[in-house]
Amino acid sequence: MAEQLAAQFQHTLAALADPARAAAMRAYLRDQFPFLGIPTPARRAALKPLLKVDFDQKGLLTVADQLWRLPEREYRYAAIDLLARHVGRLDLSAIAPLLALAQRDPWWETVDGLAGIVGDVVRAARRNDPDAQVTMDAALRHYCLWVRRIAMIHQLGWRLETDRARLFSYAETLAPEGDFFIRKGIGWALRDYARWHPQAVREFVAAMGGGCRRSAHARQRGALRDGCGRPSKEAVVWTCDLSFNYVKINADYRC
Repeated sequence: MAEQLAAQFQHTLAALADPARAAAMRAYLRDQFPFLGIPTPARRAALKPLLKVDFDQKGLLTVADQLWRLPEREYRYAAIDLLARHVGRLDLSAIAPLLALAQRDPWWETVDGLAGIVGDVVRAARRNDPDAQVTMDAALRHYCLWVRRIAMIHQLGWRLETDRARLFSYAETLAPEGDFFIRKGIGWALRDYARWHPQAVREFVAAMGGGCRRSAHARQRGALRDGCGRPSKEAVVWTCDLSFNYVKINADYRC
C-alpha cells in the first residue's frame, strides 16, 4: 500500500511539471537539486486527496522514504506535507528515521520542514514523558550540522511550553560554530522565544558576553565542509554576531 501511494504521488506531480519554472526553482537553491517546477499551492491542491490516508507510523515513514528516493525536490516536500498531516500518529521512535531523512541531500528547506515535524512529535511526547527531549540533546551533539540545526529550532512555536534552560544551553553550545545555518538557527530560536519572554533573552545574550557577541566581521580560519558539516577543505570564513540587536534586526527572517 505504501509503495502504491508513493507511486500515485509521483504520477500526480509528474503530470504538473513545468520545465521553465523548474529552472528558476533550481537556481533559487543554487542549482544543487532538480525540480519539477510546481509551486507550493498547486502541489498541495493536487495532492490533497492523497493525503487522506489511514496509515500507521510505519506506513507513513515508508511512503516518505520512497518519495525521498526521487530526485526532484517536490517529492520531498510532498513527503513532509504527508508527515505533517498525520504527525499525531508519530511517536518518539520516529525521530531517528526523520533525522535520517534530514541528512539525505540536505538543505534548509527540507531540513526545516522536518524540524517542524520533529518538534511536534517531541512536544506531544513531552506531555507524558518529561525525558522526551533527551532525543534532542543527542541531536545537538550530532556530527551533521543539519541535525544540530533541528535540535536548535525544534521548539519553535512552543511558546510558554518552551524549555528555556534547554533553549539557552543549546544556543550556548552552538554559539562557537561559524556555519551560517547554525547561527541563523540560533537567532531564529531566540527571536521566537523573545516574543514571550524578551527580558529572558536579553539577559541570556548579555550574560554570554564575548562568548555570544562575535564581531559582525570576525575573521576565522576554519574548514570547508560536506553536506553534513564534516571538514573537507580548509578555508577562511567570516562570521556574523549573535548580539541581542542582531537577533532583533533579523526579526523578519523566515526559513
